[in-house]
Amino acid sequence: MKIQHLFNDVKGESHFEEIDVEFTPVDFAPPAPPVDLSEFQKARSVAIMRAGPGWKGGWHPAPRRQLMFYLVGRVEGETSDGTRRRMGPGSVVLVEDTEGKGHRSWVVGEEEVVIAVVQLE
Repeated sequence: MKIQHLFNDVKGESHFEEIDVEFTPVDFAPPAPPVDLSEFQKARSVAIMRAGPGWKGGWHPAPRRQLMFYLVGRVEGETSDGTRRRMGPGSVVLVEDTEGKGHRSWVVGEEEVVIAVVQLE
């Protein structure tokens, strides 16, 4: 499975790249059949974020290293190198641009956006 990775380079410029999530078959919840599971990461906190139509976030770095799981609505994001990506239901982004110029994002369309945010250690 590929997910988006938002990061900053040593000059503080932000970029998107696709990264692979590796899975291993695991007997996770017996007696249910095995499932494919990624490696666990330590989480610091979890929240649900909501933004309405017309919301625009100017340039900002991420407050923490975090995983964002897009549940409802669509968001477009732009990195400081000018790359734009659109995220919607089912999108997952590993956000690590915690320094430098950061990124900007905005709600696309007339539907509110709901995102599960998992802040990582």
